[in-house]
Amino acid sequence: MLAALIRPVESHSVELVGDSLHDVYAQLAEHAPEGFDLVSAPVRMLAGAQGIKATARFDRRDDVREIEADDMSALEQMVPDGWQMLSVWKK
Repeated sequence: MLAALIRPVESHSVELVGDSLHDVYAQLAEHAPEGFDLVSAPVRMLAGAQGIKATARFDRRDDVREIEADDMSALEQMVPDGWQMLSVWKK
């Protein structure tokens, strides 16, 4: 018997502009959806203007579930569309 942890694969992106890095970080906290974690937020200076622009990407990290099957093939078939397998172990 094998078991696996799975979770949904979902991302949310947002463009932010601020006067400073501190301002951008404050906006990031305000735009984080429930159940999502910030995974990327590269910043760049605005061309011809004062300020910083960031493209933030938040990925869903909640709703982890355990599934079980007799073999790896059956386990892979149990992973719903829009979900990913995180780890597998023998029970």
